[in-house]
Amino acid sequence: MAFSGLCFSSRRSRLVLRKALVIGFIGVLSFIGCAVMGILMGIPEPSAHDEFSYLLAADTFSRGRLTNPTHPMWVHFESFHVIQQPTYMSKYQPAQGLALALGKIAGHPIIGVWLSMAAMSAAICWMLFAWLPARWAVVGGLLTIIHPYIGVGSYWAQSYWGGCVPAAAGALLLGGVRYLGRRPGVPQALSTGIGLAILANSRPYEGLILAIPQGIGLIIKLASRNGPRVSIISKKVLLPLALVGAITASFMAYYNFRITGNAFRIPYVVHEDTYGMFSYFVWQKLPAVPVYRHAIIRDFHAEYELPNYHEKRSLSGFIKLNLSILFTYVLVTGSVFIIPIIGAGRMLLAWLWRDGWGRLVFLTYAFFVAGLSLETMMSLHYWAPITALNYLLIVQSMRLWRARNPATGRWALYGVFLLGTVVLGVTAYQTIGMADSFAPHLQRARLLAQLNGQAGRHLVIVKYGANHSFNKEWVYNDADIDGAKVIWARDMEPKENCQLINYFKDRVIWLLEIDRDEDPVKLRPYPKESCLSANAGT
Repeated sequence: MAFSGLCFSSRRSRLVLRKALVIGFIGVLSFIGCAVMGILMGIPEPSAHDEFSYLLAADTFSRGRLTNPTHPMWVHFESFHVIQQPTYMSKYQPAQGLALALGKIAGHPIIGVWLSMAAMSAAICWMLFAWLPARWAVVGGLLTIIHPYIGVGSYWAQSYWGGCVPAAAGALLLGGVRYLGRRPGVPQALSTGIGLAILANSRPYEGLILAIPQGIGLIIKLASRNGPRVSIISKKVLLPLALVGAITASFMAYYNFRITGNAFRIPYVVHEDTYGMFSYFVWQKLPAVPVYRHAIIRDFHAEYELPNYHEKRSLSGFIKLNLSILFTYVLVTGSVFIIPIIGAGRMLLAWLWRDGWGRLVFLTYAFFVAGLSLETMMSLHYWAPITALNYLLIVQSMRLWRARNPATGRWALYGVFLLGTVVLGVTAYQTIGMADSFAPHLQRARLLAQLNGQAGRHLVIVKYGANHSFNKEWVYNDADIDGAKVIWARDMEPKENCQLINYFKDRVIWLLEIDRDEDPVKLRPYPKESCLSANAGT
């Protein structure tokens, strides 16, 4: 009997080790794929407002700090998605910034993006092991790598916006719940708790609407007649979750306190109270219009965010925008992988209806989509927490199709892999050499490299013309503004500019005038005589 138990334990250990090696292999393969695509397509320069904000967080964390002191000349450095008071920091939750900081320490922030993509692929593979037979879990892990639009060549893996971190966290949550429903254990509970912790620090609202139906489903499963004893649930589920929850809540409270001075006030709220002109949910009323010191920041909130809010608040706009977003999401995330879902449509619907866990998948998806429909702004990475369920539906469809029609299902499986790889390759090839050399973010990167290569330290005062777009921002700075070799500042009235120049009098002062964003920019020395005349006048 003891020998039999020992053999079972040994066999189980080998299976666990083999599973870990397979999941690790998927992660390594994903990282290599990201690196290869990054080298072929070119290491990306940040272009979106969000990217610069995340990179500010990464720079801050890599210096061993949680935030930065407000600069004396902060009004010249105001920018999008960044708070200047009571401290200087990104408005976003810290998870993506921490991933980028890891990459920055390793040599470049993009390495952190690739690592997060590897973590996503590995986490989804691990999650699929809980739902499907082993070989199909591996199929799902491989599909995450070759996906044309959220795989190794996508903006999730080749930009700094962030989609992989919450997607990996969602997979940990979804896999942990399925494992706990089968056999409660401390490792599975810790995985679930870690997934929740990362979601709370990356996409908290979307993480919440994913966690609610999953939590209800798990409670029903554990409380059923065949569920485990209360003592087992307490020791192996509730206690580990409570431990992770307490650590997470303590970190978040301390993080908030260091940045905002209030443990219960997140940086995001500080930013919206300072700059926000619209509300993120359809049930919320508009806030009072803030006082803006720069027209471009006001225009961004008034012309980009506010119209979307008003349209989403009307019934026709609510229906039209949500249907459009849902259609785009299905089209983009489904890509060629939607073929097996169509092929196994009736069989997949039967599984979603008859199987208890299948019903939980359907209800989770329905609740998640309904929750997202209440947001007034939307991007593809808002859907990231539920990414793992997409691959579950895709692979389950392949599995059902293969079981019903082995020959057709086999060719469909091979065809999907082939088509996915071809589309990924074509997309990457179209990207190579297609970037507009006069694109503002590339011009900014070249100018920054040029100034970094020159002697001395520099201050660039940026003056925008009437034709400049608020989506093409230049004024972003490092965490340590005074210590940076190149500083970007906003042009203001002559008196304020002269105060800024006097503060940075040991630097080379430049004026950068930008009107049409597509035109080559020209940098010229700042006319310091304007400050001399201003001083003479006073």
